[in-house]
Amino acid sequence: MSSLISQDEIHHETSFVWLEDISVLDYVRQSLDRLPTRRGRPPYHRDGRMVGYAVLSAGAKASPGSGTFRRRVFWLLPHDRDSAPEGLYAISTPAEAIDPGSLAPGAKGLRPPRAANQPRHTGTGRPPADRDGAAVG
Repeated sequence: MSSLISQDEIHHETSFVWLEDISVLDYVRQSLDRLPTRRGRPPYHRDGRMVGYAVLSAGAKASPGSGTFRRRVFWLLPHDRDSAPEGLYAISTPAEAIDPGSLAPGAKGLRPPRAANQPRHTGTGRPPADRDGAAVG
């Protein structure tokens, strides 16, 4: 789950590869997967679809026991809001959901606004500001 991902687990991220337009998504699910490489498209074995993944720096070290790298993978399930707007997550989000506009390599990202009428995050890694510069969301 997103809340269990710590900053030190993702500090070697250099970029994200997005497989679709995230500007139209209210949220994406994220997980920290054990993968055999630092780069490249990882295998995907969940229901739904992979939306994107993290690329790690050359300095990222593999786990001594398994030889794998921990990389974030972003994904959605068939019953998520983008496919079922009136469904289970019409006004809520799953525990591992992150607002894709708040994501940046090496940064955890922010939980998405729960109500559809709240503003989306701006893509700067910070929530949007109101006219006076105060954080919103």
